[in-house]
Amino acid sequence: MGLQSALTTALTGLSAAETQIDVIGNNLANAQTVGFKSSDAVFATQFLQTLSLGAGPSANNGGTNPRQIGLGVQVAEIAANHNQGTIEISSSSSDLAIQGDGFFQVQAADGEKLYTRNGIFKLNSDAELVNATGQRLLGYGIDEQFRLQTDSLVPLSVPLGTKTVAKATENVSFEGTLTPEGDVATAGQVIESLHLGDSQVPRPDASGVSIESSPIADHTSVTGTVGAGSLTAGTYQYKFALVDASGNESAPSAARAFTVGANGNVDLGNLPQDPLGGDFPTVNIYRTGPNGTEFEYLASAAAGGTFNDDGSTALSGTPINEDTLTGNYTYMVTYYSSGDPESRPSSFLGPKSVVDGRITLSDFPTPPTPPAGGGFPAYDSIRIYRNLAGDQNNFYLVGEVAPGDTFTDSATDEQISDLSDPGNQLLDMDGPAVNSNTLLTDVLRRDGMTYEQVFSEGTLSYTGRKGGANLGTKELEITSTSTMQDLLDFISDASGIQTLQVDSSNPIPRSENNITGESGDLVAGAYIQDGKIRLVSNNGEANAVDIELSAFRLTDELGQISTPNLAFGTLQEAIGQSASSDFVVYDSLGVPINVRVSATLESRTDQATIYRWYADSPDNSVSGSTDITVGTGLIQFDGNGNFVTATEETISINRQGLPSVSPMQFEMDFSLVSGLATDEATLAATQQDGSEPGVLNSFIVGEDGTIRGVFSNGISRDLGQLQLARFANPAGLEARGLNLYAEGVNTGLPVTGQPGENGIGTVIGGALELSNTDIGKDLVELVLASTQYRGNSRVITTTQQLIDELLNLRR
Repeated sequence: MGLQSALTTALTGLSAAETQIDVIGNNLANAQTVGFKSSDAVFATQFLQTLSLGAGPSANNGGTNPRQIGLGVQVAEIAANHNQGTIEISSSSSDLAIQGDGFFQVQAADGEKLYTRNGIFKLNSDAELVNATGQRLLGYGIDEQFRLQTDSLVPLSVPLGTKTVAKATENVSFEGTLTPEGDVATAGQVIESLHLGDSQVPRPDASGVSIESSPIADHTSVTGTVGAGSLTAGTYQYKFALVDASGNESAPSAARAFTVGANGNVDLGNLPQDPLGGDFPTVNIYRTGPNGTEFEYLASAAAGGTFNDDGSTALSGTPINEDTLTGNYTYMVTYYSSGDPESRPSSFLGPKSVVDGRITLSDFPTPPTPPAGGGFPAYDSIRIYRNLAGDQNNFYLVGEVAPGDTFTDSATDEQISDLSDPGNQLLDMDGPAVNSNTLLTDVLRRDGMTYEQVFSEGTLSYTGRKGGANLGTKELEITSTSTMQDLLDFISDASGIQTLQVDSSNPIPRSENNITGESGDLVAGAYIQDGKIRLVSNNGEANAVDIELSAFRLTDELGQISTPNLAFGTLQEAIGQSASSDFVVYDSLGVPINVRVSATLESRTDQATIYRWYADSPDNSVSGSTDITVGTGLIQFDGNGNFVTATEETISINRQGLPSVSPMQFEMDFSLVSGLATDEATLAATQQDGSEPGVLNSFIVGEDGTIRGVFSNGISRDLGQLQLARFANPAGLEARGLNLYAEGVNTGLPVTGQPGENGIGTVIGGALELSNTDIGKDLVELVLASTQYRGNSRVITTTQQLIDELLNLRR
């Protein structure tokens, strides 16, 4: 029995040594395996042969110990060593190492949750973090707003090159110097367009008007028979003037003299008549007294008829009008009704040259009947205007006739051009002016004597300038019902003119009026002044609005593009020290938004300097409006030039019609702006915290396991968070190979959480935990194991020799 048990006991020693060598060999084989945990073979005695249990002390014996013979060794445990391995820096940001207790949680192909310390992860084609064998790394994911979703574990992903993000601007900082020197902003720039007319008011068609030299009466054909009557003796001179149907005389004839005795008379026959058969039905007869030289009106008679001057008709005392015209004359006519504005003038009539004569006009046009809805007055007469022999450009009123009448012009240049005479009048070439209710499609502008339609149905775009900088382009849809008021509102809004009183305690100041011939303050905005569009800017040089010749572009319904030229000119220059800054902010979608902030010196006292800031943005989007103004307020500095306070410094930019968050708001910080004295004021936006859309191009993992993505625009966002697990007895984990473990029956339940909490270690990004194999220790144990193996083999050899000796006893 003894020798036989020695063999089996030695055999267990051999087996145990082999197992230890296997364990050591596995440790050494995985000395370079990331996250590998070494193991130790733990031995225990196997069975025992008890020869005696021993005895306790007695009166006769001091006691004996048990006598037991061991029957070998067994491997009680292959104990995993979960001590911390060395941390080594890696070149990949996706490599991870755990410092302390815990395991990465990964998802197997069948959905089973496994655990590992191997932190070599990479991105697959779906941008998911996976280990070398394809298991997905688990943790908390994010929603579309980059908020962690902590309700369940999901595979973590890092969508490099595809994920984009933008950040809305929340703060803008300014620097510069707003000096107390220079002019206080007391006046805004005033610009004014050319005169605009209304095409609804008709223009006379003068193509059928006849213009001729007035006939001069032929005095030589007049006969005179002297007879008895009541005339005083003497010589009487007569002159004759043909009279048209309207009562207008042609130039009078030369004198015809007759001598009578006492109580005489002169029977005039064959009175003059129009040799061309014109509309001169009567003749006015003028006569002197006996032996006199001054001609006075005597009587009228039918042209070609007779008149008996027997002394019964006394002279009227009305002197003869012998004024005549000499020069090259042109006429224009208008429709007129008392108390209403005249129509636009007709085209030119003439020119007509005359020497010491008069000019007759006839066949005037008949005024049209006003439409049922109105549009122009019921004109009932024709006004006639004429230029001067020495002034071909200005036309003066010479007469007024009923439609269908004839007019003979005898007024001299001196008579009609004396505008101090209330009866004289200079022709308004532009005609009736527009008002706020005039339809845009009826607006006219005059170019010489051509009246052009300014607008048509279509899209009108406008690009103004303020303080020398472009304001951006806004559009107005012109329809058949669009009015001048719509255009005025559009120009004012799109020019960034501040009219809304945001702070009633600090209202926007009015402009002083420095325009010649005007008085009273000017209110900022756009309105009609004497048929012209007047645009009054806010005070200060930086707020001066200019409208260039190409500021308007009209695309009609056929796609034809024109450039309405309203010929704006400057009536008043802006006054006021000011500065401005143009910068870009971003909305929630990363869309760039242009903003302009100007500051003007509003007031200065013994204690403070106060500037008013104005902000506008061409990207302000409000339904049904083109208003680009987005705010105004005050900036105050103390006597040392230090910033004190600013008001209304939150700017709101509407983003209606866009999926961006609306309104987009940001705060303006003027605290770095100085109020010290300099020659010129300066203002610059030096920092804003928004950004345009950026692409995810890198990421880092923090100690708390948060995966932080870094985008090309400099923004960082959470992409997820690792969730680690630890076990009360990690040695009880079931190894699955490939550096993976499964939960075992003796591990206890996993305690999960983010790195650094619940006793879980922290995570080091861009690092790896090396194998914790102790090569030196294992080599020593390998020597001991091999010695144990050789020793047990010697036991077997010795036992075999003893058995052989027993077998030899029979011989």
